[in-house]
Amino acid sequence: MSDLWERHAGWWQQEFTDGADPEYEEQILPLAVELTAGFARVLEVGTGEGQVARAIGSANTSMVIGIDPTTNQITEASRRGGVVAGYSQADAAALPFRSGAFDAVVTCLVLEHVPDVHQPISEMARVVRGGGRVVLLINHPLLQTPGSGWIDDHILDPPEQYWRVGPYLPEAETVEEVERGVHIRFFHRPLSHYVNAFAEHQLLIERMIEPRPPPGFVALAPEYPDAATIPRLLVLIGTKNLARHAQ
Repeated sequence: MSDLWERHAGWWQQEFTDGADPEYEEQILPLAVELTAGFARVLEVGTGEGQVARAIGSANTSMVIGIDPTTNQITEASRRGGVVAGYSQADAAALPFRSGAFDAVVTCLVLEHVPDVHQPISEMARVVRGGGRVVLLINHPLLQTPGSGWIDDHILDPPEQYWRVGPYLPEAETVEEVERGVHIRFFHRPLSHYVNAFAEHQLLIERMIEPRPPPGFVALAPEYPDAATIPRLLVLIGTKNLARHAQ
């Protein structure tokens, strides 16, 4: 699964880090910082070149570790440094940490790129302590389905713009050309898949967030004035069930 990310690590680092992407700067990084505030030991699963881990480490009094399966990303994360305890090359399905080692675990735009979410969520639940937090940020499973997008309907009089939602219930694997020559694999699954995985692994959902796209992103497509009404991101915040953990 990491082959495409190894190949396109440079594209990701150039297009989505160091202030290049308004969604990260204005929304994703602030959310990750806010939702891990007050937790002393934080693990980021799928850290890439480490921008989320660096933001958490710089803003919070947290000991942060980032893991990622790709060599090119971990090498760049180590080079960029930051207030991070360290980076390790590891797979989300087999985290190299003892049970209960962390107070919080965060993963950002990762699980929609892996074929099975149950084992990574099981591992995140294992390494977080009872009463600890797991934060999952993903592309919105309903509104970012394969085939979704803005439609300019010129058949209607007057013409209309609306957001087309692709097939939601069928699980699907697609490889999308996100930029010329850059192909990324996506796995669509309904929201219930994630919610049920949380429940199965003793994570109680305490909150769900569907944030509006931030102003910087909306400004990139002024031809779609209603873009701010369609969430691109979904955030699930779960707490490890302390009562069941103690049994």
